[in-house]
Amino acid sequence: MAFYRQVGEVPPKRHTQFRTPDGGLYYEELMGEEGFSSDSSLLYHAGVPSAIVDSQVWELPDLATVPNHPLTPRHLKLHDLFTETSKSNPVEDRRLVLGNGDVRISYVVAEQPSPYYRNGIGDECVYVEKGSATVETVFGVLHAVQGDYVIIPRATTHRWLPGAEGVSAYCIEGNSHIAPPKRYLSRYGQFLEHSPYCERDLHPTTEPLVEEGTDVEVLVKHRGNGAGGIVGTRMTYATHPFDVVGWDGCLYPYTFNVSDFEPITGRVHQPPPVHQVFEGYNFVVCNFVPRKVDYHPLSVPVPYYHSNVDSDEVMFYCGGDYEARKGSGIGLGSISLHPGGYAHGPQPSAIEASLGAERFEELAVMVDTFRPLELGEGGRAVDDGVYAWTWAGRRKI
Repeated sequence: MAFYRQVGEVPPKRHTQFRTPDGGLYYEELMGEEGFSSDSSLLYHAGVPSAIVDSQVWELPDLATVPNHPLTPRHLKLHDLFTETSKSNPVEDRRLVLGNGDVRISYVVAEQPSPYYRNGIGDECVYVEKGSATVETVFGVLHAVQGDYVIIPRATTHRWLPGAEGVSAYCIEGNSHIAPPKRYLSRYGQFLEHSPYCERDLHPTTEPLVEEGTDVEVLVKHRGNGAGGIVGTRMTYATHPFDVVGWDGCLYPYTFNVSDFEPITGRVHQPPPVHQVFEGYNFVVCNFVPRKVDYHPLSVPVPYYHSNVDSDEVMFYCGGDYEARKGSGIGLGSISLHPGGYAHGPQPSAIEASLGAERFEELAVMVDTFRPLELGEGGRAVDDGVYAWTWAGRRKI
């Protein structure tokens, strides 16, 4: 998404001398995707951005997963994962719910500031379910509120500062970059007219965050031989990583609020791709927002039954009342997992109940993956154990 920005001070010409008020040189850092072949930004540091004075092991939380076998649709009740939040922070206390080799979905409820943190595996897309947070980054400050997606590019040093009421966050971590769908963008990266949102709806940083300090510890998640091929390191930097006086380019963190997504509707039921908001490698992110529904006189507003031939579907229910799941125990804070190879759709009672509806007041974040998802420790801890049998109304004994 080539949406150029300049924040703070930068020299007139890139890769040229840029001096501090006392005559020293600022240190230029190129942060770029796909080597030197895709979007990038240039950041200007007061200190050397690669100067570390210590490196120690960071023991990550449990990232092990187990297969969803035998194949079973599942209902996971995320609000049961955290009963004590006063000591939790939004980075170290995430609990892994679902994951595969392309993406990991975690959940956290936190009140404490996180350490400085950098994800070297891939981009993060963090949905703020409740509360608020200030997200300090090497690019500047983001202010995240309920309903915001916070998009943080790979290798962006940042930390989370929860607001007065804490923050509940649904964390989607890719092994790739996460960006708006290509079909919404021109070949040069501008949002097209049919896109359900545009550049005006994105809220990046607006001014530098310049801090001083020495021996600053940063938690780094990176490739290795741990669970899921991921390990952690505590790197201590000689000078503060938030020493950037200016930057420019097309790669940076931003927020996007789900209320700014303009739903696409039709006379008959529209398929899930019309709800897509972001994409990564081998997965997509969609959101189902309050909207007018199908207006054909014989329309059936809830989804038709469908087989996920190529994907697993994960729906996180975070607002309103999701019509298709009435009668299944699904509520706010629930996840439904419908795996590939299994035909799924609305609860039978919900079909007749939806006829004649003109509007749905529902809010859900969906992730579809193109490799099977496995269950993390958080997902196993809050599986209700009965969701799979709700369409039949009984289980074979």
